[in-house]
Amino acid sequence: MNLLKWNLNEIEMPTKYEPTKVEEGKYKWWLENDFFKAEGDPNKTPYSVVIPPPNVTGKLHLGHAWDTTLQDIITRIKRMQGYDTLYLPGMDHAGIATQAKVEAKLKETNVSRHDLGREKFLEKSWEWKEEYATFIRAQWEKLGLGLDYSRERFTLDEGLSDAVKKVFVSLYEKGLIYRGEYIINWDPVAKTALSDIEVIHKEVEGNFYHLKYPLADGTGFLEVATTRPETIPGDTAVAVHPKDERYAHLVGKTILLPILNREIPIVADDYVDREFGSGAVKITPAHDPNDFEVGNRHDLPRIIVMHEDGTMNEKSGKYDGMDRFEARKAIIQDFKELGLFIKQEPHLHSVGHSERTDAVVEPYLSMQWFVKMQPLAKAALDIQKEEATKVNFVPNRFEKTYSTWMENIHDWCVSRQLWWGHRIPAWYHKETGEIYVGEKAPANPSEWEQDEDVLDTWFSSALWPFSTMGWPNIDSPDYKHFFPNHTLVTGYDIIYFWVSRMIFQSVEFTGERPFKDTLIHGLVRDAEGRKMSKSLGNGVDPIDVIDKYGADSLRYTLSTGTAPGQDLKFSYEKVEASWNFINKIWNASRFALINMNGLKVQDIDLSNVTEVSDKWILTRLNETIDTVTSLSEKYEFGEVGRTLYNFIWDEFCDWYIEIAKISLYGEDEGAKHTTRSVLAFVLDQTMRLLHPFMPFVTEEIWQNLPHDGKSISIAKWPEVNDKQMDKEASEAMKTLVDIIRVVRNIRSEVNTPLSKKVDIELKPADEKYKAILEKNMSYIERFCNPEKLTISFDLKPSDSAMTAVISGVEIYLPLEGLINIEEEIIRLEKELDKWNKEVLRVQGKLANERFMAKAPEKVIEEERAKESDYLAKKSSVEERIANLKKK
Repeated sequence: MNLLKWNLNEIEMPTKYEPTKVEEGKYKWWLENDFFKAEGDPNKTPYSVVIPPPNVTGKLHLGHAWDTTLQDIITRIKRMQGYDTLYLPGMDHAGIATQAKVEAKLKETNVSRHDLGREKFLEKSWEWKEEYATFIRAQWEKLGLGLDYSRERFTLDEGLSDAVKKVFVSLYEKGLIYRGEYIINWDPVAKTALSDIEVIHKEVEGNFYHLKYPLADGTGFLEVATTRPETIPGDTAVAVHPKDERYAHLVGKTILLPILNREIPIVADDYVDREFGSGAVKITPAHDPNDFEVGNRHDLPRIIVMHEDGTMNEKSGKYDGMDRFEARKAIIQDFKELGLFIKQEPHLHSVGHSERTDAVVEPYLSMQWFVKMQPLAKAALDIQKEEATKVNFVPNRFEKTYSTWMENIHDWCVSRQLWWGHRIPAWYHKETGEIYVGEKAPANPSEWEQDEDVLDTWFSSALWPFSTMGWPNIDSPDYKHFFPNHTLVTGYDIIYFWVSRMIFQSVEFTGERPFKDTLIHGLVRDAEGRKMSKSLGNGVDPIDVIDKYGADSLRYTLSTGTAPGQDLKFSYEKVEASWNFINKIWNASRFALINMNGLKVQDIDLSNVTEVSDKWILTRLNETIDTVTSLSEKYEFGEVGRTLYNFIWDEFCDWYIEIAKISLYGEDEGAKHTTRSVLAFVLDQTMRLLHPFMPFVTEEIWQNLPHDGKSISIAKWPEVNDKQMDKEASEAMKTLVDIIRVVRNIRSEVNTPLSKKVDIELKPADEKYKAILEKNMSYIERFCNPEKLTISFDLKPSDSAMTAVISGVEIYLPLEGLINIEEEIIRLEKELDKWNKEVLRVQGKLANERFMAKAPEKVIEEERAKESDYLAKKSSVEERIANLKKK
């Protein structure tokens, strides 16, 4: 499994990070050793996350990769922290989508599902499921997801099917599921009903057609306007407002419906907007939800004029057999020929499209099953009133999104005209028409016929947090131990579809919230901020990215690229930057491992750490552990990434490793051993912090460091060790690093290479800084290469000196003949501008009453310390500019 191989006291390790070789075999090894298998130990604190089940319809996309990477990071951290961690895998049967895919595949051989029959078609669908489930598991493997496959579930498996039946029957018995004839959203391509949130509304350029509807007595006509002339054959009334004086005398009279020559009444109804159009509205109760309500109030007939495939039926008269949009044109042409056409106006309006097939949705009168939502929504909203019972939305602004939806929710149409899915557990007596609803088929099954429809896919998905744990068996060990789940990770685009439904179903059937937290992320967009789509050709296959850059590079890019709730702009440049970061880690580890000299874990000794650099890196490590742990608890993984990057790249790699070379290449064996111990310990702890983000490369490196344990995936999460915290050493090292950086920058500005010795003068602000400089002169001498190093309170810069100010120290480099005074003044004025801005910023903060009232005292003190520091730096620069201007 490992690339790194010990050879006596040397290590053979590629000089470049090669992700394909690093990742090879690791996932299989993790699974073989059950590192991701939850114990179900009632004596351990549980932590459970269920994967949002992907549809068994094809490849996972970048959104899935982002979503599951965040879940994997959370569960890997919790596993390392000692929780009994369950990350449960599973898949969704995806009724409409899967059936469409299977039917399309059958169509290639000129076979329809009706040719096969229901039973044979379902066999084909299960074959499809098994094939694509294998693909999905392979993609999970490529991503490195720490899933417990012993508990994998599928929304159509036996246990979940039992849960679905129990929920349906229970809701029916409580009067919360009912069957009725209502206007529903109909997909004429999939030939099934859709719920409101499965309808995507798009702005479409259509027309308003103004038409004459003649009065039956021949005394005139009413002007009506419509965007859907194809529904005219289904008109059963014209409505006007009861207070509209223009039409008061016509209420009760009849219209002779053009073309069909059917008399329909003129009715008065408050639904009509007197100010809109002519104030007269055609009423089509079978093809419009508002008209349906008007029809109920006036006892109007409901005439369905279309077949389920969107073609006109025999009730439409001469248009029978036409496509609905062809009929629209034909009807308008006929109105023109009859002299009943007034005008048409361009009209941009919102038209519903099927989320699955993109077909224009048809409002359609149909007998369907519905869930009565108001009582369920109220209970789900009530739990949000108490901290102990509520679902915590992260970021919390999405709670308002959820609450607003639930407060205005409509009844949920749950029946779908499909074969693939949970068949509705309702039977109709063949003779009496009696309805029987039950978890088991009725006695004398030959006398009953089961409902042909299946349930909306989201009906079973709504039970996912608890049905996957064994419910309805409330004595199931997993249900008792792992439910409620701790965290759900999902996108803001399915708060309506899924999150809301999981909450109300869980409250109804378990009496508890389904999960404590729900971490909401945004959508993955391209580098220009556009949504990824086939039409734009900007989609990205995560497996292609992994093949080129490795799973760790993709995971780190996705997980640290944005804040919770925000969209993520994806670009290959970002992935490449992540690869470069990993390569930096790889080479730093390579250096450390090459210089370990066979160090074993029991040889690591941190009891004799005296060097300021060693104390500093241990302090910074512990501060990083504290910050990363705290931010991870808040799901602030973007900030975690920034923290780790700064510590590893800027501090460990760029500074500590360079400093470590002094002792490693020196003669003092004791110092060498201490440096090796610090290197090994810091790398070990850093790999653990990185592991949830980069599981493959950290396992590779950790296996070759001195360590205890079989895998980093189950190694203990780092904890802060107060004994390793040395604030004085940390402050001293910061001063030294600032001095070295400033001196190098000044050398660069005047084109004086580090190899050329120059005088360096350091003026400390007080005795504390003087002691720091004198005690650690060796660092300045090693990294600044001074001809002469002077440390004194009495220094004054010469005219030829380049100067800089850091906290506690003024730095002078006398560079006779290399400095241009005018250019130096310009440089210092830019620096003065920087400090002026910093002073204004911090003073503005301290003058802000809201900040001063809410900020912790520690934060306020930090800001006051910054103000004092910035003012001192500002004063020093001002003084230097004034002196130079006197010359």
